[in-house]
Amino acid sequence: MNYQYYMPTRAIIGEDCILNHSDVFKTLGKRAMLVTGARSAKLNGSAKDIMSALEAVGITYLVYDKVMSNPTVACAYEGAALAKANDVDFIIAIGGGSPMDAGKAIALLAAQDIEPSALFSGKYENKVLPIVAVPTTAGTGSEVTQYSILTNDAMQTKTGIASNYIFPAIAFLDSKYMEALSYTTLVNTAVDALSHAVEGMLSVRRSFISDALAMESIRSIMETLKAIAGMGDDVKMTSEMRDKLLYASFMAGIVIAQTGTTVVHAMGYALTYSKGIDHGKANGLLMGSYLKLVSKQDSDLADKIVSVMGYDSIESMDKLILPMIGEGVHLSEDEIEHYTQKVLKTSNVLNCLVKPAKEDIMNMYQEALNAM
Repeated sequence: MNYQYYMPTRAIIGEDCILNHSDVFKTLGKRAMLVTGARSAKLNGSAKDIMSALEAVGITYLVYDKVMSNPTVACAYEGAALAKANDVDFIIAIGGGSPMDAGKAIALLAAQDIEPSALFSGKYENKVLPIVAVPTTAGTGSEVTQYSILTNDAMQTKTGIASNYIFPAIAFLDSKYMEALSYTTLVNTAVDALSHAVEGMLSVRRSFISDALAMESIRSIMETLKAIAGMGDDVKMTSEMRDKLLYASFMAGIVIAQTGTTVVHAMGYALTYSKGIDHGKANGLLMGSYLKLVSKQDSDLADKIVSVMGYDSIESMDKLILPMIGEGVHLSEDEIEHYTQKVLKTSNVLNCLVKPAKEDIMNMYQEALNAM
């Protein structure tokens, strides 16, 4: 088997890792811009720790806190303009996938002029502001990937920037920032990470290294999901459970940095853009359906994945996950046709070990969402 493995991000892990490693920031420049959402980084203490660490080493900073859920192309350009106007040396992206995705795009756009029509072309100069990523959820693994996923209104879906230039230079992982997460957010983000690990094993770019990481990630996520199933808003997570989930998401991020994602993500993007379904939930609704398709052509692989989860059937997996993420939406036949046509044009389909045909994608939407 011939493959490459590239993971340039330095990961610093553990409680209070930001405050304990403030000197790291001095290697990146003298002025930083924090990229966050409007509230969560302030509430969970991550922004405060970053500011304290920067002040301790004499680095000035400004804050761009206008990142919305599923950040837009316009958001990335606005943040980049602010960074340029203030001579920012590096970007610190704090939050879930949305701020980290926005932060990566801002770092790229602040260092070079790219027209919106060319933003997703993959043709960039080797110029980007250094990126520090601070995940405060355990879902996207964006702190260790070369992807930035933005809402692309021109294409009416979510589209990815993919470039080794936007790998974060440094990732700080401290699970204390997850303490106040709601049950819904915990579940949806964990299922997102699960889908990364599972899809990594279903990619044409999988390797022995990525599979090893994926299986460990799957085991850890499923153990945590089983432990919190049914808790609802009364969910209680120990620090050990938060650590396990954050590190599992981190491992799954490393997996997709090597393998990319599959048709599950492409199908889910259409649901997130058009129906407002949370990204992780969308993946969870569709994952079982794709595994069933895989099992028809490669039953050994599908059985291996389900076995790592601790089950003997895909149906058993769905019996845990589907009640936790909640109901999907009904789609008309026209909507299914429209979404399927979009999915067929994505590179995700080509990345699948078991490549779905148009009819397969339509059937997966129908089955997963109980469409009418």
